[in-house]
Amino acid sequence: MGIVEKSWETQRKLNEKIANMGSGKYGRVLKMATKPEKDEYYRSCLITGLGILLIGCIGFLIWLTFKLTNLS
Repeated sequence: MGIVEKSWETQRKLNEKIANMGSGKYGRVLKMATKPEKDEYYRSCLITGLGILLIGCIGFLIWLTFKLTNLS
């Protein structure tokens, strides 16, 4: 089997997977999914950013605690 035949076979398999995506176990979720509104997107970004900042601060405080206790 040449490279062209392998390419066509790979493309055919990919097309079958894409065609079956809407009817599988995630199909209902994909059909119900909508693009978030600007306000909803802003809130999601804000909450995610605050979570990242909080985790970073906790990590920094842990690092600082270990750094200060090992000064002796």
